[in-house]
Amino acid sequence: MTDRIRAGVVGGGFMATVHARAITRSGGVLAAVVGSTPERSRAAADRLGAQACADDLDQLLATDVDVVHVCTPNATHAPLVRAVLAAGKHVVCEKPLAVDPTEAAELTALAAAAGVVATVPFVYRFYPTVREARARVADGRTGPLRLLHGSYLQDWLTGHEDDDWRVDPAVGGPSRAFADIGVHWCDLVEFVTGHRVTRLAARLLVAVPERGGRPVRTEDGAVVLFETDGGATGNLTVSQVSPGRKNRLWFSLDGEHEGLVFDQEAPETLWVGERDATTLLARGTSAHPGATRYDRVPAGHPQGYQDCFDAFVADTYAALAGDTPDGLPTFTDGLRAAHLTAAVLESARTDRWVDVTPTTAAPAGATP
Repeated sequence: MTDRIRAGVVGGGFMATVHARAITRSGGVLAAVVGSTPERSRAAADRLGAQACADDLDQLLATDVDVVHVCTPNATHAPLVRAVLAAGKHVVCEKPLAVDPTEAAELTALAAAAGVVATVPFVYRFYPTVREARARVADGRTGPLRLLHGSYLQDWLTGHEDDDWRVDPAVGGPSRAFADIGVHWCDLVEFVTGHRVTRLAARLLVAVPERGGRPVRTEDGAVVLFETDGGATGNLTVSQVSPGRKNRLWFSLDGEHEGLVFDQEAPETLWVGERDATTLLARGTSAHPGATRYDRVPAGHPQGYQDCFDAFVADTYAALAGDTPDGLPTFTDGLRAAHLTAAVLESARTDRWVDVTPTTAAPAGATP
């Protein structure tokens, strides 16, 4: 590799824009972009500020790139990642890693065999207030956790006229709301607590039965009850049809000594509750290095989603250089998300509690 990591991006939509910003802000070079057609490749390269465009993936892989960011519709992830790994490149793949656990397991094994860095952007891990919550659980301040609950709510598919490629299972996969945003909540709570969801019961919601003149075959929302290997019980509500909720990822962790609440729409503070007092702990006031490491600007200057993405890409690139950043989400975490999604779909289909297939990796949380 050169002194500056050279990155290629596959895709030219919203997520490609987010990745492109993070690449340059992390000190990398956006070397090449490829879209679905040569014309779209050129347009994406101009818009994203890439050094070059490629007519197809093979041409991109033949260029001088160290890492490839896959930012395309869900069903295309597996074949694209296979090609990237076969070329010996490091890879960042948008979530879901794959549309089913079998594909996700294959990609995880291929990445391990290739000896490359392979990450999935579960970027909400990179809020400093999330790292503070994780530290408080790890050092015992919360006490044993009893109840894990929360929601992830959006409203962008509320109307009958709202449509997107994610609604089509042939492109987006068999799950929409849970696979798209529910897995973010599960990843975040497992990361913070060190608990693993072991069994669950789920109900799916289809609020809009037809979009774009075709029947809807993926869920608009889900409600999940679950148990963990740490002895906690929990519940999660996921929705893409909740008016006024743009991106509200919210969790409450109720322990013996204190409770912790995080709200992604107000991430500058962490709510800490005790029997005799409640505190809003402001970002930038923690003494724990796991939290302060991700403080990008002085307290009082809000940080947000793009800052988290920048931190995720910076840690990925540090791993390319041989470092081992704490809490970096990898393909194993993408496989975990696929197992959770499969369990939710099976539970909703069979109307029963379902065991979640264990993922071969230690829990990400509880060791900041």
